Amino acid sequence: MNKKLLMLGGGFLQNFVIEKAKSMDYYVYCLDADPNAPGFQIADEYAVVNIVDEEACLAYARDKQVNGVLTAATDFGVLTMSRIAEAMYLPGINYRSAKIIKNKASVRKLLFEAHADDTGYAYEIGSMDEIAEILPKMKFPIMMKPVDGSGSRGASKVEKAEDFAKAVEFAMSGSITHRAVAEPFVDGREYGVESFVDNGEIHVLAVMQKDMTLPPYYAELGHAIPSGLKEELEIKVKTCVYRAVCALGVNHGSVNMDLLITNGGNVHIIDIGARMGGNLIGSHIVPIGTGIDYMGNMIRAAVSDPTCWKPECQPRTVATKLLALTPGKVKELPDFDLISSKYDVQIEHHLHVGDVITPYRTNLDGCGYVVACGYDVDNCIVLATDVRKVIDESIVRE
Repeated sequence: MNKKLLMLGGGFLQNFVIEKAKSMDYYVYCLDADPNAPGFQIADEYAVVNIVDEEACLAYARDKQVNGVLTAATDFGVLTMSRIAEAMYLPGINYRSAKIIKNKASVRKLLFEAHADDTGYAYEIGSMDEIAEILPKMKFPIMMKPVDGSGSRGASKVEKAEDFAKAVEFAMSGSITHRAVAEPFVDGREYGVESFVDNGEIHVLAVMQKDMTLPPYYAELGHAIPSGLKEELEIKVKTCVYRAVCALGVNHGSVNMDLLITNGGNVHIIDIGARMGGNLIGSHIVPIGTGIDYMGNMIRAAVSDPTCWKPECQPRTVATKLLALTPGKVKELPDFDLISSKYDVQIEHHLHVGDVITPYRTNLDGCGYVVACGYDVDNCIVLATDVRKVIDESIVRE
């Protein structure tokens, strides 16, 4: 009988994992609070359950006697995934580490104590009443974030003391626990790193260059491999990632990191997620850019099947661009297949006639992706950017 995998989350990005697992002949269950979650259409079985409800998801997993549990591209299911794995003796990140990683302030404290990177001390803020005590310790500019946010929501740069309280309030509004963290602002270029811990062995799979929006939102606009970093600096990045994974006690599973690198070569880890990265990192960017079957190995590891972290095909240069589009209500969509064929790119989107495109402030405002492959990273970035523009100009809005 085929092994059974429970997927926590059935959104657009989780669909790639569900489809991959089914192509590998695993039986897939899917849980999501949204009764119209697209993953329900392709999973073998599903139920409308909020993935942050640990006990309800655990009861479902026990009832179905699943062999493994995963979440991907969202932080909301990480604690539940860990809870199920520990309770059912399945592969998964230990609950203590999962809980720490959900709190950016706790992460920053551990990384600082372990000298994992070059970042200074950070302060957690639990209420507006704490501002008077913390504010005199601040050296501006600083970066304010929700302690448990996702997708750049609630993050902002604070230039001066008089804007501090407003930034705290904004960060708290994006936090589940209504807490914020203030950390030193770093002026550098952002990169992404994807890793996997398998049987205690840390595999740093890929270092990716990133394209970001301008302040104040700092939302991702795209990724590319190769990173463009000099070899010695990429080695330093991987060393920082390794130290961070060890400091956080991650024993199993995907680890997605964002970091900033200054002109002087200082490395600053700015965000960590204990799950596969979003924005096509696991489904497209890592497999194309490294030749490693990332999602396949992630799925096999979740159900205790053998893995292989060596490249299975020739790596290729790859670049993506999020469909950050002009706002408006969609009246007519272009022929995506025709555009894809004409420009030799992949287009992954979730647009429908009648959808309202919102201003792009966080990754959640994106409408999909353009994926360009080739032999020169700069050419791939330009191609993906050009195709995004073609798509944007081809959409008819009301």
